[in-house]
Amino acid sequence: MQSFDLSASERLKLFEFTLDKLEKYYSETKSFRVSPELNKAQISDEARKVDFSNPLPAERAIGHLIDGMESYSVHTPHSKYFGLFNPRPNFPSILGDLITAVFNPQLAAWSHSPFANEIENYLISEFGKKFGYPEKSIDGVFASGGAEANLTAVLCAVNHAFPKFAKSGWFGISTRPVLYCSEESHHSVHKAAKTVGLGYDAIRSIPVRQDLKMDVEILNQTIHDDIQNGLLPFLVIGTAGTTGTGAIDDLLGIRKIADEFGLWFHIDAAYGGAAVLNPDLKHYLNGISFSDSITFDAHKWLSITMGTSLFITRHKEILSKTFRITAEYMPKEAKDMGIVDPFTHSIQWSRKAYGIKLYLALMMFGWRGYEEVIGYQTAIGESLKEKLLKSRWKVMNNSPFPVVCFTDEKHLDDPQFTNSIVKGILESGKSWLSVYPIFGKPTFRACITNYNTTKKDINDFVEELNAWRERFERIEK
Repeated sequence: MQSFDLSASERLKLFEFTLDKLEKYYSETKSFRVSPELNKAQISDEARKVDFSNPLPAERAIGHLIDGMESYSVHTPHSKYFGLFNPRPNFPSILGDLITAVFNPQLAAWSHSPFANEIENYLISEFGKKFGYPEKSIDGVFASGGAEANLTAVLCAVNHAFPKFAKSGWFGISTRPVLYCSEESHHSVHKAAKTVGLGYDAIRSIPVRQDLKMDVEILNQTIHDDIQNGLLPFLVIGTAGTTGTGAIDDLLGIRKIADEFGLWFHIDAAYGGAAVLNPDLKHYLNGISFSDSITFDAHKWLSITMGTSLFITRHKEILSKTFRITAEYMPKEAKDMGIVDPFTHSIQWSRKAYGIKLYLALMMFGWRGYEEVIGYQTAIGESLKEKLLKSRWKVMNNSPFPVVCFTDEKHLDDPQFTNSIVKGILESGKSWLSVYPIFGKPTFRACITNYNTTKKDINDFVEELNAWRERFERIEK
């Protein structure tokens, strides 16, 4: 039987072979097209060209895998990827992923991976303090992504509002529960409502004002009307950095309304939460410390590899109340140490250690390193706005974060304008951006997600946009 370990000499040879290829990609990412030419049949054939009944030599197998990823990926680590919140991963987080894979810690039981578990507990505590929570009240858990963290928030809010829910479920609630979020909220909130059995009809999507923030007056009136109609409000979700426009809801205003009606107040700060690490941006999140819970994604602005999310709460007992369960077969070596086994504290049971890569990055760069990088990317975002305005583009949002939505006012009502230009840019492979509607009007959306993006990248990008606009207008004539 072949050893799955391979020999020491084989491992070292394959490590060297693999790392040489990965280093070439990591250091020369800019030489690749940002986005691939999409041909479903061709890509599917490439994935299926291997026959698992006939194993390949190791180097050939690794080469096939890396070649496929290079040829058929949107290269989010590229400095001209101006897309969604998918950053270039910093190198310590890549090393952290490698270390995690080798040790393969199982975080279901504290006693199986005590150091990895305490790393995550420490990180939850430190980020909780950065968000302004009282140290003694902080609790939380790592999650696979913001969607899981938001789902955790909904479940915690349900169990907080309905103390018997863990036993009786929805059958023990005679009045229909409802939750509130803005029209600009992430759709993971809708998925969470469906997943827990509330259904889409339980969601009240509150309109936004002209500044794209949730309209708190409409929120207040909607809650009042729902109560008058016999419904049971239990949760309101604010957003600190919406996916589309980077808008930050009126967190203090929402907290006041949540207090008035006795609602759990969750803040989806998956993207914008990183602003607390920069003194020039921190004040934009005033009110976050008064929330009941927070979603924060380290795999967004902190440039950690996918996926590394945190759910943090100021309610010490709510996670145990929501997820506590007894399983006789689980290890109990540490039962007298006052520890909490993660499987009793989370949606997940068996899971990897998400926190190791963030821990390593913070050890190597520190809070100051992140403060500087966040400030740099924000400045690059401002440079993009300035360059666009000088080139007769209109910026349609006003976020302090490096998320820029823009268009040409002459073509505001023509969706073909944005769609054709984005299509052309993506097919050219030089840059990546997306289209996002603001009040029903399509706009270009560009976000600075890469700490290596330079002013030259920005200038080249705007020149591309200008050239494609000129081409569109020439064809239209």
